[in-house]
Amino acid sequence: MPRGRPIKSDIRQNIVEILFHLGKGYGYDIYKVYIQVFPKVTLRSIYYHLKKGVALGEFKVSKVEMEKGEYSWGGEAEKIYYSLGDKAEAKGSERVRKAINQIKKR
Repeated sequence: MPRGRPIKSDIRQNIVEILFHLGKGYGYDIYKVYIQVFPKVTLRSIYYHLKKGVALGEFKVSKVEMEKGEYSWGGEAEKIYYSLGDKAEAKGSERVRKAINQIKKR
């Protein structure tokens, strides 16, 4: 048995399920779906697991966009869009699919 903490994460697996149904999404978009379906988690934790998932090959960066607007930190925001990577193993959760469909109807 290898030493150290296991690489597996429930939060990262839940993000895999969300991206399986969304196709691609940026951090806050994924967060909005996550808090509707799964136990409460912080936005910071979502961004951590997205970054860790990219390093592990579970996610990949699809594109990076700069969005103009009136933000407290300035006039631009960077949106990093993620999609599933080669090592992601989605199960196709029905619960996530229903939540995404409800959110899209709004």
